Formats: sequence, structure tokens, C-alpha cells
Amino acid sequence: RLEKYIVADDVQVVDVAPHYGLLSVQGPKVEPILRRLAVSGGFPSKPFDFVRIADTVFGELYLMNRPRLGSEGVDVFAPIASLRAVASALVDAAKVAGGCACGWQAFEVARIEAGIPRFGVDMDESNIPLECGIEAQAVSYRKGCYVGQETINRIHSIGHVNRELRGLRLEAELKDLPAKGDKLFHSGKEAGDVTSAVSSPSLGSPIALGYVRREVNGIGTELTLRVTGGESIARVTELPFVKQGSISP
Repeated sequence: RLEKYIVADDVQVVDVAPHYGLLSVQGPKVEPILRRLAVSGGFPSKPFDFVRIADTVFGELYLMNRPRLGSEGVDVFAPIASLRAVASALVDAAKVAGGCACGWQAFEVARIEAGIPRFGVDMDESNIPLECGIEAQAVSYRKGCYVGQETINRIHSIGHVNRELRGLRLEAELKDLPAKGDKLFHSGKEAGDVTSAVSSPSLGSPIALGYVRREVNGIGTELTLRVTGGESIARVTELPFVKQGSISP
């Protein structure tokens, strides 16, 4: 898509995946953790701002302000050759601040508790931002032309989406978590589907994200979750499930 719209600009699109790795620092103490890296350079203060740091030890680093779990966060792009060293330094700095390295499962629990959709799981190229609850950070209604602008503006001005991403509080006694694609029903009619689910240690019950048709997606609405093992209640819940600061970091 980017290459298609490069006409006369002095620009090259380059795949840097073979050269750079991605580390992410998430939580309310992200800034002091990054300061402990002892690299010289600024700190990206606004979401999606970034700074480039040419460090004598780690090489060329890019820090991007990227909250991923509903709190504060910075993505660190580091050269492959120094990725382990940067990761080790970040983990050491996190331990001093009371944090630790985070596994994928713990990350997913925190993400879903924060009500944040993940591309490839809760949304893909078939969705538009207005369905996914990311309109505020993903769409501008003031800037110039961009791909998809006409459709987005038309829906925003005179229309609506037929379904939206919602939080679902599941029954505490549920034995097996629903799988992606498991269906939701209301009054016997299909009303949506689940995209991701986890057992929330903060709430003591299973929770899920899923798309629900607009006519039955109001907060408190009870839906029927139908899985291989039977049926249970799924209640539409306000997002985020766990508000920032309501549990210990």
C-alpha cells in the first residue's frame, strides 16, 4: 500500500525485520526504567511519538511511545546484535522499579482486562476502526485524504456500524474458555461472536472480547454463549474490565 502511493517522493520502503528486534516496556514506571538504560537522548512524551538514540554500547535505538495495556508504555526497537543486552538491561531496571519480565500469557490477560483489541485476533483487514473501539486513536476527521477516508466519514456523519467490539463477563463456573469464533445469541438469534478470552485473576472469572450486534450490545445485556460443551450466560460489560490503578502494578 505504501509503495503504491510513492510517486515522486524521495522515499524508500525497507523491511528492517532482519536487522531490528522489538522489546516493550509497559506500566506506570516506564520512564524511570528507560532512564536506567543510561542512554543519551530524549523521551517520547506523546503517544506514537518516537526518538532516535545513537548509543555507543547498544547501537541505534528507536523509542516509541506506545501504551499497549491501558497504562503507559514504550516500544524499544534495538539492533538484533544488541537485542539480548538491551533486554537484560531493561529487565534489571524493571526489577529495581518492582517489575519483571512478562510472559505472553500474562500480557494477553492484561491486554484483555484493559479491553484492547489485538490485530490478527480481535480485528483484521475485514474490520473498520469504528467497529473495534479504536476510533479515538486511529481515525482523524480533520486531516486530508487517506485510504478509506470516504467510507469512515460517511459512517461517522450519517450512518453507523452494525456491530461493535464489547467486553463479555462470563460465568465463573465455566469449565472451558470459548474459542475464537464461538457464537453469541440473543432471544434465539445469532448476535455476535467471541474473538479472545482469558481467565482474569483480577476479577476471579473468565472474560472475553467479542463483536455484538448494535441492537443488543448495551451494557448489562445478557447473551447466550454457545460452545461445544453447552450454553452459558455472557453479560455485556463496560470496558476496560479492570480500570487503571484499581489493582497493584
